[in-house]
Amino acid sequence: MATTSAWVQRFHPQPEAPVRLVCLPHAGGSASYFHPVSAALRPAAEVLAIQYPGRQNRRAEPPLRTVDALAEGVAEALAPHTDRPLALFGHSLGASVAYETARLLTKAGTPPVTLVVSGRRAPSRHREENVHRRDDAGVLAEIRRLGGTEIQLLDDPEIQAMVLPAIRADYEAVETYRHADGPLLDCPLLTLVGDDDPLATLDEARDWKLTTTGDFRLTTFTGGHFYLNDQAPAVIAALRDHLATVTP
Repeated sequence: MATTSAWVQRFHPQPEAPVRLVCLPHAGGSASYFHPVSAALRPAAEVLAIQYPGRQNRRAEPPLRTVDALAEGVAEALAPHTDRPLALFGHSLGASVAYETARLLTKAGTPPVTLVVSGRRAPSRHREENVHRRDDAGVLAEIRRLGGTEIQLLDDPEIQAMVLPAIRADYEAVETYRHADGPLLDCPLLTLVGDDDPLATLDEARDWKLTTTGDFRLTTFTGGHFYLNDQAPAVIAALRDHLATVTP
């Protein structure tokens, strides 16, 4: 594995790949979540997995508490990687961070060739949520409700103490995020969503079309918020097919 900065992990370097897919994790997620995606998409794409502060190899760093701060960190870390086309893919919190990162990259003159958002309602569709204000038991209950990966590990008190600060900060970031008006993106945008996701209805996901002047597609999968765990082969196939349509 090649680590190009604290933010970027490259599990399977692909120097000849025509596109780099930047993968941004959900609340409480880490770069390692995308290791299988990196393996599956080679050699067609080189995956750059984003590691937010406050977890795994960055657990000694304080976590960031706003989507804007996360996006600024990601955009700065990606600056050395714009020599090849960049595509952005984010799930849940990662979708919001990917979108704001795409706006920053576009403003800097290095727009992504596409944005893929998953498991997140459009920025214009706000809900009042307060998971980050709950006690530890309340935060853990929400994680279990959504059915994320490795839930059983959270039964260990030592692991809880290690990961809960970053999880709470992630929830604060996504729940306090407010969309600011600005220029629309002009890249193609693919939205992926589970048909039983309690955090993003199909109608809320469809409004991502309002964020770009480029082509828009919505693809649904059977499942809830973490549909992509059960539908991994289909999701990876959708990513592979979509990247093929936008790669120069």
